[in-house]
Amino acid sequence: MPTDPVAATGLYTGSVGKPTERKQTLDSEVFLQLLVTQLKNQDPSSPMDTNEMIAQSTQLATMEQLTALTATANETFALTMRQTAADLVGRQATYLDADDKTHTGLVTSVSFATATPQVMFGDVAVPLDKVSGVVARAS
Repeated sequence: MPTDPVAATGLYTGSVGKPTERKQTLDSEVFLQLLVTQLKNQDPSSPMDTNEMIAQSTQLATMEQLTALTATANETFALTMRQTAADLVGRQATYLDADDKTHTGLVTSVSFATATPQVMFGDVAVPLDKVSGVVARAS
């Protein structure tokens, strides 16, 4: 009896001809489901090699650690953007508008309401990644 490993892992459910939403990333849950499906459907006369099983378990642990590391790196990047934006308050900065025209003005405040901090030049909100220059503070 042929088995469909994709359907067995829950990546795809539905009838033929009816599109359904598929999971786009391979996370630890999907990896574990694939391993369990592989174990359930293995040939009893030729079981999975122990070394292969250990290698797959190691791959799962590595993937989980890489996922955690990626999340930490993303959080660090977001915090760095917020710190950088906050440091601009009270400084003269240059930015590009939607028409790629250069403007210079005093940064009056910062908003963290969106994923990319918004630097406020008076009543004009500019995404931090559009700020192209900063004037040094007077000492």
